[in-house]
Amino acid sequence: MNTLLDLSKRETGLGVLASTLPVVELARHVWIDERAIEKLCGCLIDESVQAPAWDERYHWSDGTLKTAGAILILDAWNFCFWPDCGQQKWRVKYRGKTVNGYMALAACVKRAIEEGYELYLPERLVKLNSKDLKKIFRGQGEIPLLEKRLDHAHEIGRALLEKWDGDFVNMLKAAEGSAVSLVELVIDSFPCFDDATIYRGREVKFYKRAQILPVDLMGAMRGEPLVDFHDIGSLTAFADYKIPQVLQAHGVLRYSPELMALLERQEGLVCGDPTEVEIRAGMVWAVELIRREMAERGRQLPSFELDWMLWNLGQEPMESEWPYHRTRTVYY
Repeated sequence: MNTLLDLSKRETGLGVLASTLPVVELARHVWIDERAIEKLCGCLIDESVQAPAWDERYHWSDGTLKTAGAILILDAWNFCFWPDCGQQKWRVKYRGKTVNGYMALAACVKRAIEEGYELYLPERLVKLNSKDLKKIFRGQGEIPLLEKRLDHAHEIGRALLEKWDGDFVNMLKAAEGSAVSLVELVIDSFPCFDDATIYRGREVKFYKRAQILPVDLMGAMRGEPLVDFHDIGSLTAFADYKIPQVLQAHGVLRYSPELMALLERQEGLVCGDPTEVEIRAGMVWAVELIRREMAERGRQLPSFELDWMLWNLGQEPMESEWPYHRTRTVYY
């Protein structure tokens, strides 16, 4: 674990690595296999394996700073797309293509703005109602946690109006080109982004959606000085349910027999359950170790790009794939 301790010292500001380190050290159900990391890096080191590009087909942008507001609500709604057992997966048809999960969400935001919902304006967010959201997210099946998404829209709108003079751009200016500062401002202003929990009496920080926000802003607004974050490499991987599934399929994450049986039965884990926290912490640290191994082999990549690459690997069926862990939560 000295390797992990050394790695945690590189972090500045957010405390994700430092707070998840004790979880990895004390975990009872999840372990990292560093030998499997070496093997996986052998596949990722190839320069032809790249992080997926920003997909403009499904992401709205008008080339102005309004785009930042659209990305903010997109990431406020970026959680929990999987259906209960026996239920239909939520899908959306947009411009002749049927998509699901995150891309369906992005397509819904884009379609809604095209249909007149000015989701980049806080005064519009606070006026949204359940009927509006059902229209915005219409498709095959139903998106989970609809009312939570409505709560998030209202929270974002109110906070921007009360604290930031009604404009998310003011928060970007206050961050002064720092992704870490932006994440801290977002967490302080919008509790729905405050993705932290307790493990054996210690606070554990993940900040999954809050960390995605500056990365998404850079993808959507490339060339805009306000989102040219100088410390974007300080962010960690985005602890969710898909990347652990990919890492487990490649042998990087090892699970206890009890956890494997739970996954096989597709039983749910409560948000904050020690096993759920161990899965997410193991994922964060596994990606950090992959990042270091890749750097030693001559390919320097930030953790968030590795996250994207692993997410992309998980879009196709994998050998040794087990079901992902199921946690109904607004955090991922």
